[in-house]
Amino acid sequence: MKIILTQEVSGLGAPGDIVEVKDGYGRNYLLPQGFAIAWTKGAEKQVTVIKRARSAREIRDLDHANEVKGQLEGLKVNLKARAGDGGRLFGSVTPAEIVDAVKGAGGPVLDRRRLEVPGHIKSTGSYPVKIKLHPEVTASFNLNVVQG
Repeated sequence: MKIILTQEVSGLGAPGDIVEVKDGYGRNYLLPQGFAIAWTKGAEKQVTVIKRARSAREIRDLDHANEVKGQLEGLKVNLKARAGDGGRLFGSVTPAEIVDAVKGAGGPVLDRRRLEVPGHIKSTGSYPVKIKLHPEVTASFNLNVVQG
């Protein structure tokens, strides 16, 4: 079955890629979850729109990735979250909240899907967060979750 990916699927490809998958995987998982659309000639024209949007978000090259890595590693990122007694959060911290906190701290705009968070953040404290900026460059920074 030929499909066009609309989101990044690890081990398969990036948005806009046209891939061949087994019928059951495509029909029962990728299409219902919204990770892909069925391939047609008309849908293939949409690929250019998807790729254009991806290129605007993506890190341009290795030098740009190293520059962004330098910005991130020198950054102090604090995230205020509602917490009860003992520092336990009401809910957990999402990648979108982390991206907003980085942007609020004066850092670059990041793609939340590239964040690697160590498990679920459900209490206040300091947590190491990694982000894959480029296939060869991974940046890390500390996220301080404070009661707010």
